[in-house]
Amino acid sequence: MSKQFSTLGLSAPILKALGELNIVEPTEIQQKTIPLLLSETHDVVGLAKTGTGKTAAFGLPLLQLIDTKSPLVQAVILVPTRELGHQIFRNLEDFSKHIPNISIAATCGGIPIKPQIERLTAPTHIIVATPGRLLDLVERKAVDLKQTQYLVLDEADEMVSILKESLDQILAELPKKHRTLLFSATLPGTIKQLIQNYLNKNVVQVSASMEIVGNEGIDHEYIVVDPIEKLDVLMHFLNSKDGERGIIFCKTKAAVNKLAKNLAINRFSSGAIHGSLSQGIRDRIMEQFREGHINILVATDLAARGIDVKEISYVVNYHLPDAYETYVHRSGRTARAGAKGLSLTVLQEEEVAEIADFERELGLKFTKFQKPSALSIEENNTLLWAKQIFKTKPNHDISTDLKTKVKTVFHHLTKEELIEKLLANYVLQNKIEVTEKPVKKFKK
Repeated sequence: MSKQFSTLGLSAPILKALGELNIVEPTEIQQKTIPLLLSETHDVVGLAKTGTGKTAAFGLPLLQLIDTKSPLVQAVILVPTRELGHQIFRNLEDFSKHIPNISIAATCGGIPIKPQIERLTAPTHIIVATPGRLLDLVERKAVDLKQTQYLVLDEADEMVSILKESLDQILAELPKKHRTLLFSATLPGTIKQLIQNYLNKNVVQVSASMEIVGNEGIDHEYIVVDPIEKLDVLMHFLNSKDGERGIIFCKTKAAVNKLAKNLAINRFSSGAIHGSLSQGIRDRIMEQFREGHINILVATDLAARGIDVKEISYVVNYHLPDAYETYVHRSGRTARAGAKGLSLTVLQEEEVAEIADFERELGLKFTKFQKPSALSIEENNTLLWAKQIFKTKPNHDISTDLKTKVKTVFHHLTKEELIEKLLANYVLQNKIEVTEKPVKKFKK
């Protein structure tokens, strides 16, 4: 029989909050980590894939270990992006709703620092921060970490380059006796070096199953395309998912911009986020996506960190990721909270051999997604053209005289006749096949 949170040593206020959130059964990383953090004093390295509940694994025991009678900052949680920081902040607020007087602050970059400085004048027990913004606040004397007992490095594999520049400065602000908790989806050499340099020699490593716990509902599929048909095939897939929400991952900001433009031209309900956009624009698009005002998000990997939207039904890897852990982070955006999901990777013929490597390294099984026929793609493009016309707003700058002349040309046509002629013109202009070639019949 699987364990319940009540067996892990958590306090009644935390258990009450978990019950109200319908979080009953702890994941493997939570089962292994929570009792360890509550009962021991070692540094801890936690290895678990995206979607396994790492925030609760370190967040729940941290909340219980905080002394709410003290006004000092007792824990700092460092994250790679503001989006992830605010997701963790919201989770901790939910988990701690029945703990009296506990105070949590999010101080991440990309937004004005003055309100954050004002917020930190009030007693604060836990700070969720991006490294650069935390150092800025320290330099401005807005935060004092001299009594901080816990340092959490979350998604450390995504934060290595940032930590290289800032970790020494941050550690200089902490007391020598503090506890470091490092969580990561993978353990590349750079993370091993970081552990060796900055964590206690008696560090305890906790590993959950390297399968994507909680995300067993993901179908991992791939589709093979020629470069010239890649966009058309994607449009066909997206049309088949009309009304559903998904994320399309691209390697570069330029690719995100180009694809987002094509989606907009074809009137898909979509938005794009990458690191070069202002934080205000990213926040607005993310909010539109969370609220369901747009259905498709085109994103780079780092910009998409911290997206925890339960109703994402599919993820498209428009470019094959360079690293196995990146695939895990991408696919983990779908099939949240026990739902089903699809992770579709678009490949060129020369990339197909790499699928076997992903299967072996990640313990996954990929199946081939059937590419639509040329006729089906042509029909889909015709439908997209029709949608473009339907969703085009009237141009009120066109003169009344010209409108009258054009209406005169069409005035004797019925609606059906006009559609027939428009379709015929579209087919002629694009020189497409509109029917399957007939099968030759032989005389008996």
